[in-house]
Amino acid sequence: MKIPFSPPYIDDDIKQEVLSALDSGWITTGPKVKALEQETAAYAGVEHVLCVNSATSGLMLVLHWLGIGRGDEVIVPAYTYCATALAVMHVGATPVMVDVKDDFNIDPATVKAAITTRTKAIIAVDFAGWPCDYNALFAIVTDDTTKQVFQPVGAVQEQLGRIAVIADAAHSIGAEYENRRVGSLADLTVFSFHAVKNITTAEGGAICITLPAPFDNQQVYQTLRLWTLNGQTKDAFTKSQAGGWKYDIVYAGFKINMPDICAAIGLAQLRKYDSQLWLERKRVFETYSKAFAKYEWAELPPYEMEGARCSYHLYPIRIKNITEQQRDRVMEVIAANDVSVNVHFIPLPLLSLFKEKGYSIDDYPVTYLNYSTEISLPIYPQLTDEICSLIIETVANAYKQIVE
Repeated sequence: MKIPFSPPYIDDDIKQEVLSALDSGWITTGPKVKALEQETAAYAGVEHVLCVNSATSGLMLVLHWLGIGRGDEVIVPAYTYCATALAVMHVGATPVMVDVKDDFNIDPATVKAAITTRTKAIIAVDFAGWPCDYNALFAIVTDDTTKQVFQPVGAVQEQLGRIAVIADAAHSIGAEYENRRVGSLADLTVFSFHAVKNITTAEGGAICITLPAPFDNQQVYQTLRLWTLNGQTKDAFTKSQAGGWKYDIVYAGFKINMPDICAAIGLAQLRKYDSQLWLERKRVFETYSKAFAKYEWAELPPYEMEGARCSYHLYPIRIKNITEQQRDRVMEVIAANDVSVNVHFIPLPLLSLFKEKGYSIDDYPVTYLNYSTEISLPIYPQLTDEICSLIIETVANAYKQIVE
């Protein structure tokens, strides 16, 4: 039996929701997208959510709205998927990479040391669904010394009056920090609904807008929504209504809206997320942790802290005192036994694009240690306890074969 790494969860409820979109005759942005925005907002405990065609687009959109561009710097962790940094580059700014902690998340101490007069935002990544230390990040950006360094450009930055905190929450829908849901913790939060995520729309993402006063978050939502549709004053659904054909273009916008047929998948999943999908991921995660706790060589991922909860998006086990080459050989043995595993992620400084720009992995020792010893195990609702036991046995045997 071959065990896949991360298949999508598709059941009859999801199929029926998609069929209802098809039967409606409306498959691009319309009522399903609006429903997904509203239900995601309710789930995250926020008022305003905008759906887009990917988390990458969402990050680019909020950076653009913040007025970030050429000459500006945005702090990102060195240990993340490339899209976090690419979004910064696509608006013309420079990603400033910092190291992470041993919980995989951005290290506030390295953030503070990286701030310059060009710093306009910090993108914190909730690795594997474990939330970052947002209190520490906000303590940094609201500190009087940091605010004196901040040099705003444009009306939005002037109004914010400090470095913006953006959450790359691609992994962490349903996670909590200080008893608050991810989505409500940063100035702007971007979820991913990519095919391998806890909730999927095949491709897609969502922006939670929780800016502080005096921002009008409803107005920000309307502005960003207009920008996702080429700056057009009416979406296609509104134009299709009787007498609604006339529109205007008021901004040089983008084409990054989510279609209804995609939103339908996410709607059906979100409606059973806490009651079923999240609980099943938690079951798999805890099954792994209980089993691997018996092995001295296994370093378990973080998932317990007062007031916090994980989304259980990944199970990133680390093997103590192992080299990158040994880790790779362990993975080869696991794969040869028909268990699909992965690594999250190849650090940005190890990728050719960033190496050629002068980034060096030597500057990020914790990032490299996490990466070189990490193996991501399958974690999804369809995994039975029996299959989990097989995965655990396969990993343990591979370690024994290669390292012991």
